[in-house]
Amino acid sequence: MQKLNIGISDADRKEISEGLSRLLADSYTLYLKTHNFHWNVTGPMFQTLHLMFETQYTELATAVDLIAERIRSLGHFAPGSYKQYAKLTSIPEADGVPEAKEMIRQLVEAQEAVVRTARSVFPAVEKAGDESTADLLTQRMQLHEKTAWMLRSLLEG
Repeated sequence: MQKLNIGISDADRKEISEGLSRLLADSYTLYLKTHNFHWNVTGPMFQTLHLMFETQYTELATAVDLIAERIRSLGHFAPGSYKQYAKLTSIPEADGVPEAKEMIRQLVEAQEAVVRTARSVFPAVEKAGDESTADLLTQRMQLHEKTAWMLRSLLEG
């Protein structure tokens, strides 16, 4: 195999890929949780939440692909099993089927967890001068911060 030479050292690419693997695990776990809640939400906000959750998990399906492909672009294999994700994620699974407001609360926490994970990768990215990964992380953080705000707004008042 031809050696990868994109101006980022092997050690830096490994460190960034490990951080992106945690981000991928969080994103995939959030995807599963959001999809689960989409299927199982009930109550007076059913229609609104059902559609909102669908929009969110559809976006996450695209995001996990982008994150995994960035890991591959850095010359490493992306994690792709539930076992690997369970080990890497910072997002807890839901117990049973919570009420709609509890679903929203859990999704706010999970969205914010993804932001924290993305933010934690930045030191390695900045040290390596990896603008491509920095752009991906910035986009992910902006989206998850906005989504957390929108979900949080449903819990107010």
